[in-house]
Amino acid sequence: MIQPPAPVGRPELRTVYGAGPAKVKVDQLSFYYGKFQALHDVTFEIPEKRITAIIGPSGCGKSTLLRVLNRMYDLVPSARATGAVVIDGEDVVSTRKLLDLRQKVGMVFQRATPFPMSIRDNIAFAPRLLGWKPARIKEAVTESLERAALLDEVKDRLDEPATSLSGGQQQRLAIARCIAVSPQVILMDEPCSALDPVATLKIEDLMSTLTRDFTIVIVTHNMQQAARVSDFTAFMLMHPEHRYGELIEFAPTADLFNQPQDQRTEAYITGRFG
Repeated sequence: MIQPPAPVGRPELRTVYGAGPAKVKVDQLSFYYGKFQALHDVTFEIPEKRITAIIGPSGCGKSTLLRVLNRMYDLVPSARATGAVVIDGEDVVSTRKLLDLRQKVGMVFQRATPFPMSIRDNIAFAPRLLGWKPARIKEAVTESLERAALLDEVKDRLDEPATSLSGGQQQRLAIARCIAVSPQVILMDEPCSALDPVATLKIEDLMSTLTRDFTIVIVTHNMQQAARVSDFTAFMLMHPEHRYGELIEFAPTADLFNQPQDQRTEAYITGRFG
């Protein structure tokens, strides 16, 4: 069993060379479900227009951290966060502008959940809620499907039910629905775990393309996927005594996988635990 070193303050956060400006700054973030602490003192910066992967064993707080980034925990009674998550100068934890936040930070879940309506109406749903004019909505539908690499496959069937699409197509539809309102950050929680290898490859290729315009944060249990698609990786682990999730190491992906600075990171990526 790998024994964690004695606490010495902050986890290892190597200088991230060439990362460019930070899009999201997470500072001393802790999170609680009632009296249970799920995250402890998480601090790192997510670079703009890059892919950042969050890896670690089940139960270490990866998905919880992802949901804090756009305040989805508001839906959970007694859930609360302390510390700060700053996006473009505004703190997610304290903001009251939740509609603006949800438009700025989109979310793609593990399983695609198309609305029970047409392909076209799935994409148009959020723009209509925002009061966009019909011409702008039509343009958003076409552009979003094209950017999600789905337009050529569905352009002649936009009025068919979205549930008629394959699993991989439904996940790309979910991505198109997310980007229809022009977010700045896209959060993805295990977006390929329910897909076959061919559909997974399409999603991974799509993510790389989307970084021209968006900052992407992906939670994945698949370390090979993290190594393939991400520019930076955060490794999280549950504290053996206190049982909260904490950030162990954050670095450029190649550095973290090839030259980890913490023995627990090395043990995890070499398969000795987790």
